Amino acid sequence: MSQKTIKSIISKIENTEVYDIAIRTPLEKVSTLSRRHGNNILIKREDLQPVFSFKLRGAYTKIKQLVNTKKVTSVIAASAGNHAQGVALSAKKLKIKATIVMPTTTPKIKVDAVKMMGARVILHGDAYDDAYDFAIKKSKSSKAYFIHPYDDIDVIAGQGTIAKEILEQVSNIDYIFVPVGGGGLLAGIAAYFRTKSPKTKIISVEPVDSDCFNKAFKSKKRVKLKSIGIFADGVAVKQIGNLTFSITKNIVDSTVLVSTDEICAGIKDLYDETRTVAEPAGALSIAGIKKYIKTKKISKKNIVGIFCGANMNFDRLRHVSERSDLGELNEMVLGVTIPEIPGSFKRFCSLIGKRSITEFNYRYSHEKQAHVFVGIKLSNGIREKNSVIKKLKNNDYKVLDLTDNEMAKLHIRYMVGGSSNSSSNEQVFRFSFPEKPGELLNFLNSIGSKWNISLFHYRNHGADFGRVLIAFQADSKDKKQLMKHLNSLEYEFFEETYNKAYGLFLS
Repeated sequence: MSQKTIKSIISKIENTEVYDIAIRTPLEKVSTLSRRHGNNILIKREDLQPVFSFKLRGAYTKIKQLVNTKKVTSVIAASAGNHAQGVALSAKKLKIKATIVMPTTTPKIKVDAVKMMGARVILHGDAYDDAYDFAIKKSKSSKAYFIHPYDDIDVIAGQGTIAKEILEQVSNIDYIFVPVGGGGLLAGIAAYFRTKSPKTKIISVEPVDSDCFNKAFKSKKRVKLKSIGIFADGVAVKQIGNLTFSITKNIVDSTVLVSTDEICAGIKDLYDETRTVAEPAGALSIAGIKKYIKTKKISKKNIVGIFCGANMNFDRLRHVSERSDLGELNEMVLGVTIPEIPGSFKRFCSLIGKRSITEFNYRYSHEKQAHVFVGIKLSNGIREKNSVIKKLKNNDYKVLDLTDNEMAKLHIRYMVGGSSNSSSNEQVFRFSFPEKPGELLNFLNSIGSKWNISLFHYRNHGADFGRVLIAFQADSKDKKQLMKHLNSLEYEFFEETYNKAYGLFLS
């Protein structure tokens, strides 16, 4: 990236008009986390913006520039979330028309929020890419100007105003952690910090299953992911922006990846500190800070994270609650085989001691032994977890650690009920599909009826995607044909036939 482009971004940041609509958000110390992790940790409260997200900054900066220089009277954008609200409110402020194309899977609360700001909403396609392609075509036919969510110099400069505020609020920052989706926020903050505070280490944070920047950063070129994680939907982007990557690839110092459980733990941390519920993308910085401190063993440093959004669907809170203790390792999940004899439960619980049992699932399935799915509260993390497992094994229990087993946490814990006599030829798969009315039926219709379904579990996890665990009765000769059929469908799936949790509880 040329210095000319960097200078242009800095100039736009320095001469911003964004405060016509956005606020200068506070930079707050998170005292409990700072004390617990031995560093001075501060968070930039972008959740306090009028649309509960930083996206307002970039949208307004772009639209204001278009109104000033091109007298634009109509804009269009594609978004299922925060960018949509930023564009809608900016257009309302500037008294121009706005159209937002949103996927049909978008929760009603988000659609209604955009409509309340005066924007026209068009629902199109199952995913963001469908909405994006439609919006681009619509912009050409309707002469409405397309507002890109991240790959635009004015949008980048708008997001970069956050960096200017941070450096006005505190000096001598050792590390700044920035969440990444398409890269607009990272590009704006990195460009400003590298120019104005070159000693500060810039660390990007992404979900481990949606790391388009991390892969591009390490390979030195943009990479398109085949699939992306759906939990942190605010950063679920398959490929980093062209412009944003050219700006960031040589000035970001390092990347850190966090799991869904670690993000959930970050949401809980932010709630404990601020009494505000972060959306998953909003908690990325805190999750990244905690992981980086632990792995790099840093202490007594000034660290800043961006609390970038709080547009959380209420239905997702149960999923977050279930997973947050696992992310903090305040809970472990085990599959334990116990003898099927009187007093067996009592002996098992006595070995667990006074620790709280958060979950206990059991059903008789064999005359000599039983399998239990158990959740146990921890107060001393990995050390205590290893101690409990060792104690159980020393007392002749077979133990399977399921704490990091995604299938066990999404499905098995809700369906422990004994094995099936007909499971010897089962082929097991985990699917995800867009969550909308009638889609479960569409999924079943696409699966067809050639193979008998011997196991099925669906649960709405409060996200924009549904998740299904399904087993087909198919022997080894039929499996090749089954796989060919499943690969022809437009659904992401993972084979779980050999998952140990399935073997223990369901096969």
